[in-house]
Amino acid sequence: MNLAYIPSPAHGVVHLGPIPLRGYAFCIIIGVFVAVWYGNKRWIARGGTAGTVADIAVWAVPFGLIGGRLYHVITDYELYFTNGKDWVGAFKIWQGGLGIWGAIALGALGAWIGCRRRGIALPAYADAIAPGIAFAQAIGRWGNWFNQELYGKPTTLPWGLKIDPSHRPDATPNVATYHPTFLYESLWCIGVALLVIWADRRFKLGHGRAFALYVAAYTVGRFWIEYMRVDDAHHIAGLRLNDWTSMIVFAAAVLYMVLSARRRPGREETVEPVAAGAPAAVAGDAEDTGKDVTPGEAADGDLTGEAGSEAETGAGEPARAGAEEHAAAAQEQSPTAANPSS
Repeated sequence: MNLAYIPSPAHGVVHLGPIPLRGYAFCIIIGVFVAVWYGNKRWIARGGTAGTVADIAVWAVPFGLIGGRLYHVITDYELYFTNGKDWVGAFKIWQGGLGIWGAIALGALGAWIGCRRRGIALPAYADAIAPGIAFAQAIGRWGNWFNQELYGKPTTLPWGLKIDPSHRPDATPNVATYHPTFLYESLWCIGVALLVIWADRRFKLGHGRAFALYVAAYTVGRFWIEYMRVDDAHHIAGLRLNDWTSMIVFAAAVLYMVLSARRRPGREETVEPVAAGAPAAVAGDAEDTGKDVTPGEAADGDLTGEAGSEAETGAGEPARAGAEEHAAAAQEQSPTAANPSS
């Protein structure tokens, strides 16, 4: 008997009258909220408009959920489409089963559609939301804890996860504690998010390289965590399918970072064609004053106005003085001016 272990929840769902409240669904929803909220902060810091991330997420999130479920169903088709299985279970997403690879792939398609509708480059948007996605994954993994699924090999470590007999593997029905791979991946995703935030500030990553760094870093952790899991999976040359996927995606992400850095170094100066409130203010100023106003001048606010007032005042004093001297000289030379009554 282990003296210390991580307990599993007795139930993954709580019924509020006829309404089921599922822990798995709550984790997904909270993760999406955090990703959009933090992505919005990063987007605004890059010069974008508040609310743009949420508008594009309206496209990305549904596509991502569909893609994640499709990947799971396709790669584990025997759970739903073999003899004795109910194919209707393929639609029961609340019971668990979202593949991150499909979620990212189809989610990117949805984000591309949303970006295209707003005239925004997808790589810039991806860079802004990359750490938020990692945080969302960290939160979403706790849904596996509620469902008592996707754990690792048996262990007697004090942080072993206790699994109820009904959820244990057929090979080890009498073993109670297993590696909490959901927790390992959750902590790894937090580390990935912090890494991307630090690297983005340190190296000014742009043109999709922050997102590529997130992908590469995540796949490294997913490789060794996937290797520890004991749930059923397809194997190729002794490795689980998701291990092969991790290696391929890692290589693609690193290659993208290298090629992108060579072709388009630095970071985008403009991430959104229209900044919040700037065009109206700039256009109004230009119409009132009859002169061109650049966005940079409008962004300077009162400082520009004060500088302009001082400049106008300084230039106006000599002009008025010169005009008065010229009028006095003309009056002295003109007889009519000297004697207005004649």
